Amino acid sequence: MDLKQKKFGQYGGQFAPEILMSALEDLEKKYNEIYPTADFQNELNYYLKNFVGRPTALTYTENLSKKLGCKIYLKREDLAHGGAHKINNTIGQALLAKHIGKKRIIAETGAGQHGVATAIAGALLNLKTEVYMGEEDVERQKLNVFRMELMGAKVIPVKSCSRTLKDAINEAFRDWVANVKNTYYLIGSVVGPYPYPIIVRNFQKIIGEETKSQILERENKFPDAIIACVGGGSNAIGIFYDFVDNNDVLLYGVEAGGEGIENGKHGASLYAGSDGIFHGMMTKVLQDRYGQIQISHSISAGLDYPGVGPELAYLYKKGRVNVGYATDDEALDAFKILSETEGIVPALESSHAVAFLIKNREKFKDRTVVINLSGRGDKDANTVAKMLGKEI
Repeated sequence: MDLKQKKFGQYGGQFAPEILMSALEDLEKKYNEIYPTADFQNELNYYLKNFVGRPTALTYTENLSKKLGCKIYLKREDLAHGGAHKINNTIGQALLAKHIGKKRIIAETGAGQHGVATAIAGALLNLKTEVYMGEEDVERQKLNVFRMELMGAKVIPVKSCSRTLKDAINEAFRDWVANVKNTYYLIGSVVGPYPYPIIVRNFQKIIGEETKSQILERENKFPDAIIACVGGGSNAIGIFYDFVDNNDVLLYGVEAGGEGIENGKHGASLYAGSDGIFHGMMTKVLQDRYGQIQISHSISAGLDYPGVGPELAYLYKKGRVNVGYATDDEALDAFKILSETEGIVPALESSHAVAFLIKNREKFKDRTVVINLSGRGDKDANTVAKMLGKEI
């Protein structure tokens, strides 16, 4: 990474209004002062171990492995408190906000898992918490909305534009501009202006660190491949980061193919996007020929984002990360297959990674593969039931 330019190659940067530049510079300064200290790291590790439940398990899937003809392990972020990997980042950033002296945290959420994780962190650390959520996502993630409110967070529905994650981020940025003195914006993925992609990645890289030691203990070697779903990209970079320099380990990011790449109803920013500026960063985005951001689509609220983290865009351009996609139907099938074969109900986000392995099983024949199971599927029960024509 070019620290002078605050970029990953050509990607990243700080494309932010002047009113936010001093806040971003202050955040970078405070983060660099606080994050490396023994006091902060000890406090963070205490919560990760005793509250979040780390390390999470690395589970060998005997039945699915036999079915697909390869050796499959799941990194079980679904077992972290709150049901997803998001808690690693929210505990870290909320703790940072507290050390900086901010009394209020705000966040955006799509699938609701980041919102829930922020509400958990806010309750734990006694910080006033407000979460912006697209009105469409509020409807399809009612359980998570209830969970957030139960923990004392205020959920603010966003009714503008596509009423999904990108619009929630827009509103959160507006709030931060207006209330920067007392408010910390707790971004949920490796997106946004520098230093956010670095901050979020550093709180999520524990996933890959644990995976590396766990797979060596189990197999006495690194996996042949690691597969993770990609929306903004925090779970993917979280598991990829510690393996980036291990070139024998193939890294696969799986995006939302939605209803098909050809008809434009998808969320595959790396696979089908182009370079553009979005939410304060230069990255791969879905845009029209005039540079206007297009509406993305996915059965999974957490992958319904028309951009991606700049570090992933950089690793993709370098050829270090391979990119594929899974459609809504493929993800739904994978959701059912993993549930039936292993008794593990995955989030629809994670189901995309499972689906990619299923449809490319010949490519991975006799290989050892780790899938980052970024979250559990409770939150998606209503969506899946509706797709299957059932009432809950």
